[in-house]
Amino acid sequence: MNNIVIGIEGLVGSGKTAICRELLNKIPNSILLQGGNLYRGIVFALMSSGINLKELKQNMKHVDIKQIMEKLKITISIENRDTVIYIDGKKIEEDDLQSVSSSLAVSEVSNIADNQNFYIFGRKIIERFKQNFNVIVSGRDLMKIYPELDYHFLVTASLGERVRRKCIQYNGSINEEEVRKNIIKRDELQENSGFYKKYHNTIVVDVTNCKTVEDSANEVLKYISN
Repeated sequence: MNNIVIGIEGLVGSGKTAICRELLNKIPNSILLQGGNLYRGIVFALMSSGINLKELKQNMKHVDIKQIMEKLKITISIENRDTVIYIDGKKIEEDDLQSVSSSLAVSEVSNIADNQNFYIFGRKIIERFKQNFNVIVSGRDLMKIYPELDYHFLVTASLGERVRRKCIQYNGSINEEEVRKNIIKRDELQENSGFYKKYHNTIVVDVTNCKTVEDSANEVLKYISN
């Protein structure tokens, strides 16, 4: 049986990453490639390097994201079947990648950067891992990166539910109104970038009423053939 590639995109705060990790428990011989975390690692490295991100964004259309990745020595690894990002040999913690400042900066940078070579790099990674594994890919613009996806999902949930889930993730460190504003702003940036685009084969899964991550993952699994 041939290995498959499952692409999962999602609205901000819809639980995309948690769903992908739950699917690892349900899909045999699978790994998770988090394209979003790789992009977050790039932006985090830029922010940590002392580069003026505001000035960089003004010239971002001429910035090759793949070149930045090489210059800042950013690498991707699969450990325990999940994605880990290293910068110059140092592992970057999930909390740093998922911080509010990093998340907002990623949405802004990805909206205007030259991603062409980065997408080519992503495609090569997927093809390499597909030789041995079922690949779950989480990120944005997945149909452009890998048009041969066996499944393309867009996970959605109501704004109120997404705010609730993000508040839980931030564990009270950010108030609800600020979380709401950040989600709305990121939604706008993502939509302007075309990242919520639905294709002929896109399967939209609404997880608003799902009580647990397992429930959400099961909603996705309904559409995946055994």
